Amino acid sequence: MQKQEDALLNRIRKGERKAMEELYDNYAPVLLGIARRYCSRMDEAEDMLQESMLKILKGINDFKPAFEGAFEAWMRRITVNQCLSSIRKNLDYSKLEMPLQQEPIEIKDEINESTRMYELTHEEIIEMVQSLPAGYRTVLNLYVFERMSHKEIAGELNITESTSKSQLSKARSIMRRKLELMNNTTEATG
Repeated sequence: MQKQEDALLNRIRKGERKAMEELYDNYAPVLLGIARRYCSRMDEAEDMLQESMLKILKGINDFKPAFEGAFEAWMRRITVNQCLSSIRKNLDYSKLEMPLQQEPIEIKDEINESTRMYELTHEEIIEMVQSLPAGYRTVLNLYVFERMSHKEIAGELNITESTSKSQLSKARSIMRRKLELMNNTTEATG
């Protein structure tokens, strides 16, 4: 796989148009999936993908692979950063309500036994995440998918750690209620 990536990178660096198309075809689905988690609408996610691809192509000559899989990790990071940049422009985190003082909830404790029985498709999960308010959605993504600490999230979004914890807790609470609702609906119709 690494040799294929290296060959593709070399072809792109030479300006080969077909290689750029191949890059898009190979990685757009993954990068769009990341953008969809951060955006509330598909058209926003597609815009983030396009902006990310432009940044990737502009910066590709400076990319130096440090480990196997570094290229995809680099592209993922660019996509996340592009989404965060857009969110920062459109959302004033300083106006978020004051957080409640509470401990972060572990993911394994998030869903009780009754809601575990309901199996969600990938699409349903994305739709649930997209339906969250932007602040909740952003913190959830950074904490769960990017594995950032509350301290790192606070620095990234210019908020306090307690606000990050509060936003994550509220996002999880909404997700939990939606799962319980889905589960109750399934039980009632089944």
